[in-house]
Amino acid sequence: MLDIINIHKTFNKGTINEKVALDGVTLHLNEGDFCTIIGGNGAGKSTTLNAVAGVWPVDSGQILIDGVDVTGLPEHKRAKYLGRVFQDPMTGTVADMEILENLALAARRGKKRGLSWGVKKSEKEEYRTLLKQFELGLEDRMTSKVGLLSGGQRQAITLLMATINKPKLLLLDEHTAALDPKTAAKVLELSDKIIAENNLTALMVTHNMHDAIVHGNRLIMMGNGKVILDISGEEKKKLTVDDLLQKFEKASGSKLENDRMLLSKGEK
Repeated sequence: MLDIINIHKTFNKGTINEKVALDGVTLHLNEGDFCTIIGGNGAGKSTTLNAVAGVWPVDSGQILIDGVDVTGLPEHKRAKYLGRVFQDPMTGTVADMEILENLALAARRGKKRGLSWGVKKSEKEEYRTLLKQFELGLEDRMTSKVGLLSGGQRQAITLLMATINKPKLLLLDEHTAALDPKTAAKVLELSDKIIAENNLTALMVTHNMHDAIVHGNRLIMMGNGKVILDISGEEKKKLTVDDLLQKFEKASGSKLENDRMLLSKGEK
């Protein structure tokens, strides 16, 4: 479903601020793979997601989604293949529109639209059913403006909007980092449920080692713009945070000194 082939990206090339962000990243995801990506600041995690999304062009290499070479496509032309949830709950929804209107907008994404604007009764029932699974009471607030919702509620709506058309690939970019632990756990639980029920292929960037181990069927660790660990199957199921730290040190030749990741070491 996703082929990233030897991609490179350097920012501010030829200046004093030159930064090699991606240094020959290669990654293959089968349909239905749920892959978590972890690594320190500047490791290349979000840069990889942005490369797949087409936020900017890569310097070299190829990106294919479901066999289609999207390397040269701008961001808006890749949107039909992708669903994306960002770290900031304010991104991905229209604050002064109702929950119902936001969902209808997402459902119509990439489709031809007529001159009339309206949400059919059957659509309202569908959205009510989808919202009910969140157990956040949102099914009874469909006419509420999204800007009035809490961060966790907004992120749940964004997750639903990103997956309502069953994208080829779902990109989750630290989508629980701005939430409190209880709300983050709920949004992660919903992410697992939606990905499993729709057999979606997903890439989730996280700084939380525990979350990276518990969620998904595959774990990628990045360092200095490269993939340094790729763990799946039984090995991933048996993995502990201490195991992951040891593997990181062995693969990178240095100790992990990223405060954000180490602080999240014991989070459950």
